[in-house]
Amino acid sequence: MGASDSKLVFKQGIFRLSEQKGIRADDPYWTGFWELPESAEDVFSLFSPADIRRTRDNHLENLETLILAVTSKLIALRNHPSFPDPELAPEKDALNCIRVLTRLLPYVYEADHLAAWEDRFFWGARRKRSRRGQLARSEVIFDEADPEQTPTQDEPEFEDVKPLAEELLDTLIDLLFFSEFTLPKSAPGKGNATYAIWQSGVGCNTPVSTTKEFENNRTEILRLLLTFASKSMYMSANVLPVIGVKAITYLTKCSDKQVVLSVLCSLLNTTLKYNPASWRVPYDHVVFKDPKQVLVQYCLQLLLVLVLYPIPEPGNGPPPKNFFRHFLGRLHRPQDFQFLVDGMTRILNQPLQATTSYLPGSQKSLTWAPEMIMLFWEALQCNKRFRSFIIDTDRAHDFVVLVLFYAIDQRNDPSKQGLIRMCVFVLQTLSVEPNFGRSLNKPFEGQETLPASIRVPNFHGTYADYLITSIYTLLTTSKGKLDAIYPALLAIINNIAAYIEDMGRATSSKLLQLFASMSSPSFLLANEGNHLLLQSLLEALNAIIEHQYSKNANLIYSILRSKKRFQALRDFTLESAQEEIERQNQLKKEQGEGGIARRADSMDSLRSPVSARAPSLSNVPEENSAFAIGDDEDSDDEGHHSAPLSQSPEQSGMASRTASVSSSVDDAVPLQLRGMSEKARGKMPVGHPSFSRQNSTTSLASVSTPVLGSNEFFTPTAPWIESWLVDLPLHTILTLIAELGPQLPASAGTADSTATALSAIRHARVRGIDPAPIRVHLFEWSPLSLGWYESLLWGFVFAGEMLVAKGTAGVWNGTAIRLFKVQETAAQTPTLLAPRGAVDAVGSNLVQRIGSLNLRGAATQGAPRGAGSGAVGGGNGAGGAGAVRDV
Repeated sequence: MGASDSKLVFKQGIFRLSEQKGIRADDPYWTGFWELPESAEDVFSLFSPADIRRTRDNHLENLETLILAVTSKLIALRNHPSFPDPELAPEKDALNCIRVLTRLLPYVYEADHLAAWEDRFFWGARRKRSRRGQLARSEVIFDEADPEQTPTQDEPEFEDVKPLAEELLDTLIDLLFFSEFTLPKSAPGKGNATYAIWQSGVGCNTPVSTTKEFENNRTEILRLLLTFASKSMYMSANVLPVIGVKAITYLTKCSDKQVVLSVLCSLLNTTLKYNPASWRVPYDHVVFKDPKQVLVQYCLQLLLVLVLYPIPEPGNGPPPKNFFRHFLGRLHRPQDFQFLVDGMTRILNQPLQATTSYLPGSQKSLTWAPEMIMLFWEALQCNKRFRSFIIDTDRAHDFVVLVLFYAIDQRNDPSKQGLIRMCVFVLQTLSVEPNFGRSLNKPFEGQETLPASIRVPNFHGTYADYLITSIYTLLTTSKGKLDAIYPALLAIINNIAAYIEDMGRATSSKLLQLFASMSSPSFLLANEGNHLLLQSLLEALNAIIEHQYSKNANLIYSILRSKKRFQALRDFTLESAQEEIERQNQLKKEQGEGGIARRADSMDSLRSPVSARAPSLSNVPEENSAFAIGDDEDSDDEGHHSAPLSQSPEQSGMASRTASVSSSVDDAVPLQLRGMSEKARGKMPVGHPSFSRQNSTTSLASVSTPVLGSNEFFTPTAPWIESWLVDLPLHTILTLIAELGPQLPASAGTADSTATALSAIRHARVRGIDPAPIRVHLFEWSPLSLGWYESLLWGFVFAGEMLVAKGTAGVWNGTAIRLFKVQETAAQTPTLLAPRGAVDAVGSNLVQRIGSLNLRGAATQGAPRGAGSGAVGGGNGAGGAGAVRDV
């Protein structure tokens, strides 16, 4: 039978599946599903979504028989002593069973009405005939001399067996390490499933030979395992971490150490050993498709699915353990850590190299850098030895620059907001380590070699200067898209503040620009929670003053020159604030369109303080603007300027930010300290809880604090101002101003006066300032934040599959996904570098106000939505590309 004939027969068999009722399980018809297809593309192109849904909704019994038939065939092939023998147990049959299951499962998962059937069919208890029952049924005559063959009279005719899904998952894991299928032929005397680690690296020093065929087989199995786990995509983000996915739970609870370590190390080593630089021919990616990249992508994604998965707790007894996460946290050899660091930086560096190539677009930029950042974050959280290693060896500096590149370079891309937020949380996780803060005092050299998007003009300073300047850029140039993670950005500054030395003049000026913006009446009165951002920034300034006063003269000088701002904040009232806003609005009106107010505290482009939209820190003028920072009568010798506030887009929901994510400032304060004065709070010790995420959700910080407010209905009042004004930590700064102000030269603005002032600051003794305990602002996990995190990961998986599929439909395209929202993008004209369209990079379904993590997915019922017909990137250049977007 020719290839075209077999395709026709296969398609006819698919039609029969949805048209004939109750096809018998022993009908030879079922063999066509593993004998006829010639490739994965045959299965995906001929088995259309309409065919699957029609069978599922009209003849469920046929779909059930089909799944049972291909599953049983796959298990039988794995157990066949000759597998993979081309005649007795063909490899092709096993691959076709895997492909059919990969095609069918998403359409089972999307159907709400099949939830009970799915649970019973895949996970229900099963009984099958024992050896005695099988032999009795076939009326075999036994040889009494062979006791191994003869069943005993005590043996029951039926026996309990594992649920179908568990037996299938066990089979797939075995096939990942199967002799002559995914690994070289095993030595005599060993079983077919040898569990040999695929690549040298962690846990393996001896390379294992492989072939392209072995790697392709691994890829097909990994894709089915990902598909099995993708039940996550069809659940909402708020229930996913609580309910969990049975397939992932089963895999992660596996207590067989050899199995777990073999899978973990194989996935990890295959991912980190990949070297994209091995393809050096310019524009090779336009002509050739590297199947190795597909294998690496699936390895990394399945590794993340297993490692970050929180196993739901049963409600009694000890919490279950995720053994993949457990063993990743147990790594301790320096050579293993060096292997991890080298592999991660190699992949994360590649897009930087691709964008700076002499031949633009000549080297393909890898698509799984976001997943690699996620793997780095997981290693940081679950392995404290790894955290220490990268900090002690200064490799943390490399990761800071790399993570900032991904955050800053894509900050205005709506489809990348989930990635950018994750980058910020990675930096926050690093920043809680004291040694990390100290290491940032190292001079930053070679900045001119960085991509233009993250290069700071005329920069001369330390890594701390570079990090703070980059945070300033994210705060002020993201056009309101990152308002939700302002607390996390300020928490990073807070965490490193007590260790910063020799902060540069430009960096000091930027911190005071932020203070000018956050202390402005329009910003404070626009939203019920904005004062918490100001409080966080003041705490950071206090930490520098209290712990590193003598080594930060530039910052002290900037504070002293802005003394009137701090004194005005101390005397802040509702009446004076409203008068100032009206005065600025009148001044703006008089100057007309495009006029610029010359006062340092000008509130350009602000409306009423009770506006339904909160001002953001976006669109802050750069250093050449006309707004000078400092006292009204002082001139700024450095040319740095304050940051007027602009009206936020509708997503600037500062009011709904809560402390369920510990990037929220108030959540870093122990409950017993909230509401206390700054003086009392500073004298009390603060605990340092572990930030390592546990395996289960009920052990997480699941109690959210009340929502900070809703600016749509918020009206500032005098009692409200008094409730938080007394808690603003102004004591340290006002004491500093009172003590040092009279000691500085009367004149300002010249180089000589500045040098004299800086010298006086370094040698002055300030009374009345006692160092408070160093506080850390942790990123803590809750079920809601875990829901966001898992939606981010599965968004990456979905987008990656669209790129992999190209010519054929992706695994999940066109299905009713609920975990995130999928949008069609406009069709693109084919080009040399994008002959079939392009797929936007993935974002997450993190809602506009991440602080409250009031996550919602794209509610879909019935017919699929999002990816529409399931066309991927305009497979032939005709259609739009799907993109995972923020909701």
